[in-house]
Amino acid sequence: MSVILTENEAKILLKKVLSYSKADECEINLSGNINGNIRYARNEVSTSGALTNQNLQVQSAFGKKVGVATIDEFDDASLEKVVRRAEELARLAPENPEYMGVLEPQPYMKSEGYFDSTGNINPDVRAEAVMKSLKLTREQKLIAAGFLEDSKGYSAMMNSKGLFAYYKSTNVNYSLTVRTEDGTGSGYVIKGFSDVNKLDTAAATKIAIQKAVGSKNAKALEPGKYTVILEPTAAAVLLENIYFDMDARSADEGRSFFSKQGGKTKLGEKIVDERVTIFSDPAYADLPASPWSGDGQAQEKRMWIEKGVVKNLSYSRFWAKEKGVKPIPSPTNFIMLGGDATLDEMIKSTKRGILVTKLWYIRSVDPQTLLQTGLTRDGTFYIEDGKIKYPIKNFRFNESPIIMLNNLEMLGKTERVVSTESNQNYMVPPMKIREFTFSSLSDAV
Repeated sequence: MSVILTENEAKILLKKVLSYSKADECEINLSGNINGNIRYARNEVSTSGALTNQNLQVQSAFGKKVGVATIDEFDDASLEKVVRRAEELARLAPENPEYMGVLEPQPYMKSEGYFDSTGNINPDVRAEAVMKSLKLTREQKLIAAGFLEDSKGYSAMMNSKGLFAYYKSTNVNYSLTVRTEDGTGSGYVIKGFSDVNKLDTAAATKIAIQKAVGSKNAKALEPGKYTVILEPTAAAVLLENIYFDMDARSADEGRSFFSKQGGKTKLGEKIVDERVTIFSDPAYADLPASPWSGDGQAQEKRMWIEKGVVKNLSYSRFWAKEKGVKPIPSPTNFIMLGGDATLDEMIKSTKRGILVTKLWYIRSVDPQTLLQTGLTRDGTFYIEDGKIKYPIKNFRFNESPIIMLNNLEMLGKTERVVSTESNQNYMVPPMKIREFTFSSLSDAV
């Protein structure tokens, strides 16, 4: 059996598994994926590999007693065995007061997330992409370390009420660090696409080279509040802490930034600059995503923050029932609208500031304010009178993305970026921020 099933093949298999069920309700999730990768360090390929995975999960329920079992074998005996196991566990389980039962069939929007170009990647394609990078770093006597990973796969689900969902997708992520031979300069780039034809490893390598050469012999600058220009890679790791927090239950229970005293939330309130609009849309061309999630709830285009105002929080089906509102599933992608400014225009408009390539090692300091700490890395530069003057030593920062988005000065064009913390892909613009807080120096390059 193929690892990547077509929609019809997935439907046939799921119907077979469902036919074994004797539970009051049954929900089956099926997935298969093939991942390939190539890694290089010290200007040499070090490893390459591929991983295939198939998984089937059965959830059986008797009333509110629920059991779950998984398997990666697909012969008939194994399929029936995993259903029996889920039912056995369900009978042993205590009642789950939050179990909502399986959903009726849902209408799903169309999302085109699978590209043959990416699905057909083989070891030769990966090797050629990496050689384009290594040729450039070797010529300039710089040291490269990078990782290219591509994936193709699908997910499908079916339940005993007749719901069926299927989604097929591809993705490729490419990251690269370039160092100078003396170790004093470092540059970084990371790119993510659904369609590998959009990935230009040579162009990406030139960016990392420019930052590595430009960041040699960095000078120390006093910590404090500075105007910063955050490239999308740097901004994404802060923004995603807002995204992860947009859950109604944690807000209602007083556990998040979106909480207010008296059990209220910040729904409908303006929390950031009015130029900030963040939405989700499974059919967004540059960041396609699954049109369904979780227990099969349909996704749609939805505003989360519009012109600075909180428009929605996600509600599980249980919590929506508790609050008497419509369920809103957690989104499968996030897009932040940008502006028209280029990075050069942002730099030229800056009297005194700092250009940040990357933020990393992000840790939460205060969940109630979303205050984060972390470090700059791989290319941090001082700007004076509209020009990059010299590289500077790295900083530790202490900043909340909410405060950051209230101190917004300029936005660039939104672009697809990979979070260096979660590895998730987002659409994020470069942004110019005033009074960004750097708390101390860091000696790391």
